[in-house]
Formats: sequence, C-alpha cells, structure tokens
Amino acid sequence: MSNLPNCPKCNSEYTYEDGSLLVCPECAYEWSLQEGGSSDDEKVVKDAHGNVLNDGDAVTIIKDLKVKGSSSVLKLGTKVKSIRLIDGDHNIDCKIDGFGAMKLKSEFVKKA
Repeated sequence: MSNLPNCPKCNSEYTYEDGSLLVCPECAYEWSLQEGGSSDDEKVVKDAHGNVLNDGDAVTIIKDLKVKGSSSVLKLGTKVKSIRLIDGDHNIDCKIDGFGAMKLKSEFVKKA
C-alpha cells in the first residue's frame, strides 16, 4: 500500500496519484503534494515594474482608469495609501480620497 495522505477535504483514505496531482475518488477533490496549508504565505503580488507589494504599502496609479458605474476617472499619478492585498482578479483593496472604497489590479500601480 502506498503512503499517500488522506484527502484534506473529506479525509478519505482512498486517494490516488494522477500525474502531479492527488485525487480523491469520493469527493473528486484534487490537490498537489506541494500544497501544505501555508499557500497563503507563498502568494506574491507585484506591481507593474515587478516590485513586491505588501499590506500597508503606498502605490501610485500609472494609467488613467475608468471607474465602473460612474463617469469618473482615476487619473495617472493618483497616490493610494495603506493598500490591502486580497485574492482575486482585482488584488488590491484600498480607499481613495474623493472616490471611497476601491479594488485595483496590481498591474496598473507602482510602488511609491
């Protein structure tokens, strides 16, 4: 019998390897052996110039951005303080003076 770990989702002991993934036949969950529960620490968010961003950093917008649902535009050079990194397509959560709460993509900012 192999020494494969139990399924992290349903704790089934009937897991099997499929290429580089492990698969649970009972709940159909797939994962890799490299996932160790600390995958949140490994996520790195970089700005448009490749600088690593962290929670609390200040960034500057590098392109005029249209605001959905509004006729407003975030202008090039707008400084944003105290960003918070989140998961998803728009991976920066922040408050912008004059606009309020906003989510931005890291590819449109540079570290200040």
